[in-house]
Amino acid sequence: MNNTDMLILFLITLCATIFFTWYIKRILLKARIADNPIVSEHRHKSGTPTMGGIAFLFTISFIISLYYQNTPILLVSFIMLAGGIVGLVDDLIGLKVKEVQKIVVNISDEVIALGRLDVEPGEEVRVATPKAKAEVDELLKDGKVEVVGEVPIKTEPEEVEKIICQIVLGLFLGFTGAVTTLGGFQLGIFAIPVVVIAILGCINSVNLIDGMDGLAAGIVGIASISCCVYGYLFGPASIIPPFLILAGICLGFLVFNKYPASIFMGDTGSFVLGTGYAAAVLVCDIPYFGVLALGVPIISVIVSLLHRAHIIKLPVEPLHHTLNHYGMSEVKIILTYWGATVLLCIIGILAKMYLF
Repeated sequence: MNNTDMLILFLITLCATIFFTWYIKRILLKARIADNPIVSEHRHKSGTPTMGGIAFLFTISFIISLYYQNTPILLVSFIMLAGGIVGLVDDLIGLKVKEVQKIVVNISDEVIALGRLDVEPGEEVRVATPKAKAEVDELLKDGKVEVVGEVPIKTEPEEVEKIICQIVLGLFLGFTGAVTTLGGFQLGIFAIPVVVIAILGCINSVNLIDGMDGLAAGIVGIASISCCVYGYLFGPASIIPPFLILAGICLGFLVFNKYPASIFMGDTGSFVLGTGYAAAVLVCDIPYFGVLALGVPIISVIVSLLHRAHIIKLPVEPLHHTLNHYGMSEVKIILTYWGATVLLCIIGILAKMYLF
Protein backbone atom coordinates (compact mmCIF):
# COMPACT_ATOMS: atom_id res chain seq x y z
CA MET A 1 0.00 0.00 0.00
CA ASN A 2 1.28 3.48 -0.83
CA ASN A 3 0.81 6.51 1.40
CA THR A 4 -2.44 7.55 -0.28
CA ASP A 5 -3.93 4.07 0.14
CA MET A 6 -2.98 4.06 3.81
CA LEU A 7 -4.52 7.51 4.35
CA ILE A 8 -7.74 6.27 2.72
CA LEU A 9 -7.72 3.19 4.98
CA PHE A 10 -7.37 5.38 8.07
CA LEU A 11 -10.11 7.80 7.00
CA ILE A 12 -12.52 4.96 6.14
CA THR A 13 -11.92 3.37 9.56
CA LEU A 14 -12.27 6.70 11.37
CA CYS A 15 -15.48 7.74 9.63
CA ALA A 16 -17.03 4.27 9.86
CA THR A 17 -16.33 4.15 13.60
CA ILE A 18 -17.86 7.58 14.16
CA PHE A 19 -20.99 6.62 12.23
CA PHE A 20 -21.44 3.18 13.79
CA THR A 21 -20.77 4.49 17.31
CA TRP A 22 -23.43 7.18 16.83
CA TYR A 23 -25.85 4.56 15.53
CA ILE A 24 -25.16 1.99 18.28
CA LYS A 25 -25.40 4.71 20.92
CA ARG A 26 -28.95 5.52 19.79
CA ILE A 27 -29.94 1.85 19.96
CA LEU A 28 -28.39 1.35 23.41
CA LEU A 29 -30.16 4.45 24.78
CA LYS A 30 -33.52 3.20 23.52
CA ALA A 31 -32.84 -0.26 24.97
CA ARG A 32 -31.69 1.31 28.27
CA ILE A 33 -28.49 -0.72 28.28
CA ALA A 34 -26.45 1.47 30.58
CA ASP A 35 -23.51 1.37 32.96
CA ASN A 36 -23.89 1.40 36.74
CA PRO A 37 -20.39 2.04 38.16
CA ILE A 38 -19.42 0.30 41.40
CA VAL A 39 -16.76 2.91 42.23
CA SER A 40 -18.38 5.54 44.43
CA GLU A 41 -16.55 8.43 42.73
CA HIS A 42 -18.14 7.42 39.41
CA ARG A 43 -21.74 6.86 40.46
CA HIS A 44 -22.74 10.06 38.65
CA LYS A 45 -22.05 8.18 35.39
CA SER A 46 -24.93 5.77 35.93
CA GLY A 47 -27.16 5.67 32.87
CA THR A 48 -24.37 6.14 30.31
CA PRO A 49 -24.80 3.55 27.52
CA THR A 50 -22.27 0.74 27.55
CA MET A 51 -21.34 -2.04 25.09
CA GLY A 52 -20.35 0.66 22.59
CA GLY A 53 -17.67 -1.71 21.34
CA ILE A 54 -20.38 -3.28 19.18
CA ALA A 55 -19.66 -0.37 16.81
CA PHE A 56 -16.10 -1.71 16.45
CA LEU A 57 -17.48 -5.01 15.15
CA PHE A 58 -19.40 -3.21 12.41
CA THR A 59 -16.34 -1.16 11.46
CA ILE A 60 -14.10 -4.22 11.34
CA SER A 61 -16.62 -6.14 9.24
CA PHE A 62 -16.74 -3.20 6.82
CA ILE A 63 -12.92 -3.12 6.61
CA ILE A 64 -12.82 -6.88 5.93
CA SER A 65 -15.28 -6.46 3.06
CA LEU A 66 -13.05 -3.80 1.47
CA TYR A 67 -9.58 -5.20 2.18
CA TYR A 68 -10.11 -8.98 2.12
CA GLN A 69 -7.18 -9.37 -0.31
CA ASN A 70 -4.70 -7.74 2.09
CA THR A 71 -3.48 -10.63 4.28
CA PRO A 72 -2.12 -8.66 7.28
CA ILE A 73 -5.28 -6.52 7.46
CA LEU A 74 -7.53 -9.56 7.01
CA LEU A 75 -5.69 -11.59 9.64
CA VAL A 76 -5.66 -8.89 12.34
CA SER A 77 -9.27 -7.92 11.55
CA PHE A 78 -10.54 -11.49 11.95
CA ILE A 79 -8.75 -11.87 15.29
CA MET A 80 -10.22 -8.54 16.44
CA LEU A 81 -13.67 -9.71 15.39
CA ALA A 82 -13.26 -12.95 17.35
CA GLY A 83 -12.06 -11.00 20.38
CA GLY A 84 -15.04 -8.68 20.15
CA ILE A 85 -17.46 -11.60 20.09
CA VAL A 86 -15.91 -13.01 23.28
CA GLY A 87 -16.18 -9.58 24.92
CA LEU A 88 -19.77 -9.22 23.74
CA VAL A 89 -20.71 -12.50 25.44
CA ASP A 90 -19.08 -11.20 28.62
CA ASP A 91 -21.10 -7.98 28.37
CA LEU A 92 -24.37 -9.83 27.75
CA ILE A 93 -23.81 -12.05 30.80
CA GLY A 94 -23.11 -8.89 32.79
CA LEU A 95 -26.59 -7.54 32.10
CA LYS A 96 -27.83 -9.87 34.86
CA VAL A 97 -27.36 -8.55 38.41
CA LYS A 98 -25.51 -11.01 40.64
CA GLU A 99 -25.89 -9.21 43.98
CA VAL A 100 -26.37 -5.78 45.52
CA GLN A 101 -23.53 -4.50 47.70
CA LYS A 102 -23.76 -1.85 50.41
CA ILE A 103 -21.77 1.38 50.34
CA VAL A 104 -20.91 2.58 53.85
CA VAL A 105 -19.24 5.66 55.28
CA ASN A 106 -17.10 5.82 58.39
CA ILE A 107 -19.01 8.17 60.74
CA SER A 108 -16.68 7.64 63.69
CA ASP A 109 -13.69 9.78 64.64
CA GLU A 110 -11.18 6.98 64.22
CA VAL A 111 -9.77 4.75 61.48
CA ILE A 112 -11.69 1.47 61.34
CA ALA A 113 -10.82 -1.84 59.71
CA LEU A 114 -13.32 -3.23 57.23
CA GLY A 115 -12.23 -6.30 55.33
CA ARG A 116 -8.74 -5.58 54.04
CA LEU A 117 -9.20 -1.81 54.17
CA ASP A 118 -8.39 0.81 56.79
CA VAL A 119 -11.25 3.30 56.42
CA GLU A 120 -10.56 6.91 57.36
CA PRO A 121 -13.22 9.05 59.11
CA GLY A 122 -15.70 10.28 56.48
CA GLU A 123 -14.42 7.84 53.84
CA GLU A 124 -16.89 5.83 51.74
CA VAL A 125 -16.18 2.21 50.81
CA ARG A 126 -18.03 -0.63 49.13
CA VAL A 127 -18.65 -3.75 51.20
CA ALA A 128 -17.36 -6.26 48.67
CA THR A 129 -15.28 -9.04 50.23
CA PRO A 130 -16.68 -11.88 52.36
CA LYS A 131 -14.60 -10.62 55.31
CA ALA A 132 -16.06 -7.10 54.98
CA LYS A 133 -19.60 -8.46 54.73
CA ALA A 134 -19.07 -10.45 57.93
CA GLU A 135 -17.78 -7.37 59.79
CA VAL A 136 -20.12 -4.63 58.57
CA ASP A 137 -23.15 -5.62 60.68
CA GLU A 138 -21.14 -5.30 63.89
CA LEU A 139 -19.82 -1.88 62.80
CA LEU A 140 -23.38 -0.77 61.98
CA LYS A 141 -24.55 -1.93 65.41
CA ASP A 142 -21.72 -0.02 67.09
CA GLY A 143 -22.63 3.14 65.14
CA LYS A 144 -19.24 3.39 63.48
CA VAL A 145 -20.49 3.21 59.88
CA GLU A 146 -23.63 4.18 58.06
CA VAL A 147 -25.09 2.80 54.83
CA VAL A 148 -25.21 5.57 52.23
CA GLY A 149 -26.09 3.60 49.14
CA GLU A 150 -26.14 0.33 47.25
CA VAL A 151 -24.69 -0.78 43.93
CA PRO A 152 -25.72 -3.75 41.78
CA ILE A 153 -22.86 -6.10 40.90
CA LYS A 154 -23.08 -7.68 37.48
CA THR A 155 -22.79 -11.39 36.86
CA GLU A 156 -19.44 -12.37 35.38
CA PRO A 157 -18.08 -15.63 34.00
CA GLU A 158 -15.66 -17.49 36.26
CA GLU A 159 -12.01 -16.46 35.89
CA VAL A 160 -11.15 -19.91 34.50
CA GLU A 161 -13.85 -19.55 31.84
CA LYS A 162 -12.52 -16.11 30.86
CA ILE A 163 -8.96 -17.41 30.59
CA ILE A 164 -10.06 -20.37 28.46
CA CYS A 165 -11.85 -18.05 26.01
CA GLN A 166 -8.78 -15.82 25.80
CA ILE A 167 -6.52 -18.82 25.25
CA VAL A 168 -8.78 -19.89 22.38
CA LEU A 169 -8.33 -16.45 20.80
CA GLY A 170 -4.56 -16.91 21.05
CA LEU A 171 -4.85 -20.36 19.48
CA PHE A 172 -6.84 -18.88 16.59
CA LEU A 173 -3.90 -16.61 15.77
CA GLY A 174 -1.25 -19.21 16.55
CA PHE A 175 -2.80 -21.83 14.27
CA THR A 176 -2.64 -19.48 11.27
CA GLY A 177 1.14 -19.87 11.26
CA ALA A 178 1.51 -16.14 10.66
CA VAL A 179 3.79 -15.70 13.69
CA THR A 180 7.03 -17.67 13.27
CA THR A 181 9.63 -15.12 14.35
CA LEU A 182 9.53 -12.49 17.06
CA GLY A 183 12.12 -9.93 18.02
CA GLY A 184 14.83 -11.65 15.97
CA PHE A 185 14.16 -15.13 17.36
CA GLN A 186 12.80 -18.16 15.50
CA LEU A 187 9.95 -19.38 17.68
CA GLY A 188 9.55 -22.88 16.31
CA ILE A 189 7.39 -25.01 18.62
CA PHE A 190 7.13 -22.07 21.05
CA ALA A 191 5.17 -19.94 18.58
CA ILE A 192 1.72 -20.93 19.85
CA PRO A 193 2.42 -20.50 23.60
CA VAL A 194 4.11 -17.15 22.96
CA VAL A 195 1.12 -15.95 20.94
CA VAL A 196 -1.33 -17.18 23.60
CA ILE A 197 0.57 -15.41 26.40
CA ALA A 198 0.75 -12.18 24.36
CA ILE A 199 -2.99 -12.24 23.63
CA LEU A 200 -3.82 -12.98 27.28
CA GLY A 201 -1.59 -10.18 28.56
CA CYS A 202 -2.79 -7.57 26.10
CA ILE A 203 -6.50 -8.30 26.52
CA ASN A 204 -6.30 -8.07 30.30
CA SER A 205 -4.11 -4.95 30.23
CA VAL A 206 -6.52 -3.03 28.01
CA ASN A 207 -9.57 -4.40 29.83
CA LEU A 208 -8.21 -3.32 33.22
CA ILE A 209 -7.29 0.18 32.04
CA ASP A 210 -10.78 0.74 30.61
CA GLY A 211 -12.20 2.46 33.67
CA MET A 212 -12.33 6.17 32.87
CA ASP A 213 -13.62 8.30 30.00
CA GLY A 214 -11.38 7.82 26.98
CA LEU A 215 -8.58 6.19 28.98
CA ALA A 216 -8.30 2.88 27.11
CA ALA A 217 -9.18 4.29 23.67
CA GLY A 218 -6.69 7.13 24.15
CA ILE A 219 -3.82 4.89 25.27
CA VAL A 220 -4.33 2.27 22.55
CA GLY A 221 -4.80 5.07 20.00
CA ILE A 222 -1.54 6.76 21.00
CA ALA A 223 0.31 3.42 21.03
CA SER A 224 -1.09 2.49 17.60
CA ILE A 225 -0.21 5.85 16.04
CA SER A 226 3.28 5.52 17.50
CA CYS A 227 3.61 2.05 15.94
CA CYS A 228 2.65 3.63 12.60
CA VAL A 229 5.40 6.22 13.06
CA TYR A 230 7.79 3.42 14.00
CA GLY A 231 6.90 1.53 10.82
CA TYR A 232 7.28 4.69 8.70
CA LEU A 233 10.70 5.50 10.14
CA PHE A 234 12.24 2.05 10.37
CA GLY A 235 10.08 -0.07 8.06
CA PRO A 236 8.81 -2.18 6.57
CA ALA A 237 5.74 -0.23 5.51
CA SER A 238 3.59 -3.36 5.98
CA ILE A 239 3.69 -2.60 9.72
CA ILE A 240 1.50 0.46 9.26
CA PRO A 241 -1.96 -0.70 7.96
CA PRO A 242 -3.04 -2.88 10.94
CA PHE A 243 -2.15 -0.11 13.37
CA LEU A 244 -3.92 2.48 11.20
CA ILE A 245 -7.12 0.48 11.68
CA LEU A 246 -6.63 0.42 15.46
CA ALA A 247 -5.84 4.14 15.49
CA GLY A 248 -8.91 4.96 13.37
CA ILE A 249 -11.19 2.94 15.66
CA CYS A 250 -9.78 4.56 18.80
CA LEU A 251 -9.94 8.13 17.50
CA GLY A 252 -13.41 7.61 16.03
CA PHE A 253 -14.71 6.25 19.33
CA LEU A 254 -13.09 9.10 21.28
CA VAL A 255 -15.46 11.51 19.53
CA PHE A 256 -18.13 10.13 21.89
CA ASN A 257 -15.95 8.55 24.61
CA LYS A 258 -13.73 11.49 25.57
CA TYR A 259 -14.48 13.17 28.91
CA PRO A 260 -17.35 13.52 29.67
CA ALA A 261 -18.16 10.28 27.85
CA SER A 262 -21.59 9.74 26.32
CA ILE A 263 -20.90 6.04 25.70
CA PHE A 264 -18.59 3.33 27.09
CA MET A 265 -16.98 0.54 25.06
CA GLY A 266 -17.58 -2.28 27.55
CA ASP A 267 -15.75 -5.61 27.37
CA THR A 268 -16.75 -5.85 23.71
CA GLY A 269 -14.59 -2.86 22.88
CA SER A 270 -11.69 -3.55 25.24
CA PHE A 271 -11.41 -7.13 23.93
CA VAL A 272 -11.36 -5.84 20.34
CA LEU A 273 -8.58 -3.37 21.13
CA GLY A 274 -6.57 -5.75 23.29
CA THR A 275 -6.77 -8.64 20.84
CA GLY A 276 -6.16 -6.39 17.85
CA TYR A 277 -3.14 -4.63 19.33
CA ALA A 278 -1.51 -7.92 20.36
CA ALA A 279 -2.20 -9.46 16.95
CA ALA A 280 -0.79 -6.42 15.13
CA VAL A 281 2.38 -6.41 17.24
CA LEU A 282 2.90 -10.15 16.70
CA VAL A 283 2.11 -10.21 12.98
CA CYS A 284 4.21 -7.09 12.32
CA ASP A 285 7.02 -8.42 14.56
CA ILE A 286 7.66 -5.32 16.67
CA PRO A 287 7.51 -6.83 20.19
CA TYR A 288 9.94 -4.52 21.97
CA PHE A 289 8.41 -1.25 20.86
CA GLY A 290 4.89 -2.69 21.01
CA VAL A 291 5.27 -3.69 24.66
CA LEU A 292 6.90 -0.39 25.59
CA ALA A 293 4.10 1.61 23.92
CA LEU A 294 1.55 -0.27 26.04
CA GLY A 295 3.66 0.16 29.18
CA VAL A 296 1.08 2.14 31.17
CA PRO A 297 -1.63 -0.59 31.10
CA ILE A 298 1.01 -3.26 31.74
CA ILE A 299 2.25 -1.43 34.84
CA SER A 300 -1.36 -1.07 36.00
CA VAL A 301 -1.82 -4.85 35.71
CA ILE A 302 1.36 -5.47 37.71
CA VAL A 303 0.15 -3.15 40.48
CA SER A 304 -3.22 -4.95 40.57
CA LEU A 305 -1.50 -8.35 40.74
CA LEU A 306 0.61 -7.13 43.66
CA HIS A 307 -2.60 -6.00 45.37
CA ARG A 308 -4.31 -9.35 44.79
CA ALA A 309 -1.22 -11.17 46.07
CA HIS A 310 -1.49 -9.09 49.30
CA ILE A 311 1.95 -7.56 48.70
CA ILE A 312 0.50 -4.04 48.55
CA LYS A 313 -2.93 -2.73 49.53
CA LEU A 314 -5.12 -0.50 47.36
CA PRO A 315 -8.36 1.03 48.67
CA VAL A 316 -9.84 0.64 45.19
CA GLU A 317 -8.60 -1.41 42.28
CA PRO A 318 -7.14 -0.71 39.71
CA LEU A 319 -4.56 2.03 40.26
CA HIS A 320 -6.39 4.81 38.36
CA HIS A 321 -9.42 4.37 40.64
CA THR A 322 -7.12 4.56 43.68
CA LEU A 323 -5.70 7.87 42.40
CA ASN A 324 -9.25 9.15 41.93
CA HIS A 325 -10.20 7.87 45.39
CA TYR A 326 -7.42 9.97 46.93
CA GLY A 327 -8.58 13.16 45.22
CA MET A 328 -6.84 13.26 41.82
CA SER A 329 -9.39 14.41 39.25
CA GLU A 330 -10.45 12.07 36.46
CA VAL A 331 -9.30 14.49 33.75
CA LYS A 332 -5.86 14.82 35.38
CA ILE A 333 -5.51 11.03 35.64
CA ILE A 334 -6.49 10.56 31.98
CA LEU A 335 -4.09 13.24 30.76
CA THR A 336 -1.31 11.85 32.96
CA TYR A 337 -1.78 8.33 31.59
CA TRP A 338 -1.97 9.62 28.02
CA GLY A 339 1.13 11.77 28.59
CA ALA A 340 3.05 8.83 30.07
CA THR A 341 2.14 6.73 27.01
CA VAL A 342 3.36 9.47 24.66
CA LEU A 343 6.61 9.72 26.65
CA LEU A 344 7.22 5.96 26.52
CA CYS A 345 6.61 5.95 22.75
CA ILE A 346 9.02 8.85 22.21
CA ILE A 347 11.65 7.07 24.32
CA GLY A 348 11.19 3.91 22.25
CA ILE A 349 11.55 5.74 18.92
CA LEU A 350 14.60 7.70 20.08
CA ALA A 351 16.20 4.54 21.48
CA LYS A 352 15.69 2.77 18.17
CA MET A 353 17.05 5.77 16.29
CA TYR A 354 20.22 6.38 18.33
CA LEU A 355 20.94 3.28 20.43
CA PHE A 356 19.90 0.17 18.50
